[in-house]
Amino acid sequence: MNPTIRAMRVHTAGGRFVMDTIARPELLRPTDVLIDVKASGVVPNLRNVMSHYGDKSYLTVPDLPAIYGLDTAGVVAEVGAAVTDIHVGDRVYINPGRSCGSCHACRTGEPINCKAFTFQGYFGFGPESKKIYQQYPYGGFSEFATAPADGLIKLPEAVTFEQAARFGYLGTAYSGLLKADVRAGRTVMVIGATGTLGLGAVQIARAMGATRILCVARNPELLAKLQALDPQRIRTFSYGTGSLIDWAREQTNGIGVDSVIDAIAPGASHQVTLDAMHSLRRGGRLVEVGAMTDPMPVQLHEMMCAQVSLIGSLWFSVDEGQDLAAMAEAGTLDLSIFEQHCYELEEANEALAEAEKRAGGFVNVVITQ
Repeated sequence: MNPTIRAMRVHTAGGRFVMDTIARPELLRPTDVLIDVKASGVVPNLRNVMSHYGDKSYLTVPDLPAIYGLDTAGVVAEVGAAVTDIHVGDRVYINPGRSCGSCHACRTGEPINCKAFTFQGYFGFGPESKKIYQQYPYGGFSEFATAPADGLIKLPEAVTFEQAARFGYLGTAYSGLLKADVRAGRTVMVIGATGTLGLGAVQIARAMGATRILCVARNPELLAKLQALDPQRIRTFSYGTGSLIDWAREQTNGIGVDSVIDAIAPGASHQVTLDAMHSLRRGGRLVEVGAMTDPMPVQLHEMMCAQVSLIGSLWFSVDEGQDLAAMAEAGTLDLSIFEQHCYELEEANEALAEAEKRAGGFVNVVITQ
């Protein structure tokens, strides 16, 4: 067993990745698992996160030098003495959501609401995330990573490691769709539908049986490619070409949509979100998963009278991720639509540069090993 591994680490805020040789990870707890990393997704917003050392109180990044890499999939190489149903050789995805395990939220079954909730290999939501980084400092841009056994999603052979490296986006979309009560007989609108998060929401809404999926974005070519996936159920609208509200009413016989998944990226105008809210039927739900940062005026009295709900949804649970793996294995969730753009570990800088181009959700930028 080699006592060292390779890892691409960042040594300065917002800096480039540098190949380092570091000690092979050790299991700190009997419930931990060591993963031989095979693929890791590259998040387009990663450089922005790496630049925020000390200037955002709600965003906590790991100490430098840091190993990033949010969406990691690989093969189990070693298991702790107390691990029972995870075995060496298992194919897994590491759900990077880490919590303290003992605060009020954790003890009441809501680990995502933990005050120390942290994305391993990315960022955390408060100062207490520093403790989590000390326990699990390895992101996917390394040859091996540790994780708790209860943070793993078992992958069927039907899901490639490259496809699994998209599970962060897919899981976020799925959790939002569940909160929006998307199911057979329902109409859902996805705004930002051609992006990395939005495309996942569209595919999963199809798998969940949504009757009509209204897809809103700006690029007509990508919208056409999206509609070709399911011409019977998918309808598209290029935002800025007319009234989104009127179009949504036309598509729903004047009723309005049952739910909206807001998957637009930070920096976009709030107007499209407001228009989407006004496209909801009475009792409809808008679920925010895209982190739109533009301040938005909301008429609470109007929302009350229409019984409209505005819900924030952060990340996804391990069991929701296991649902996705099962849907893919059953063939109801098609992951073959992604165009895999693969880079070697030492090409992490080049991989991030491509991801930052945001070519649309069909492109999946992955570091493979």
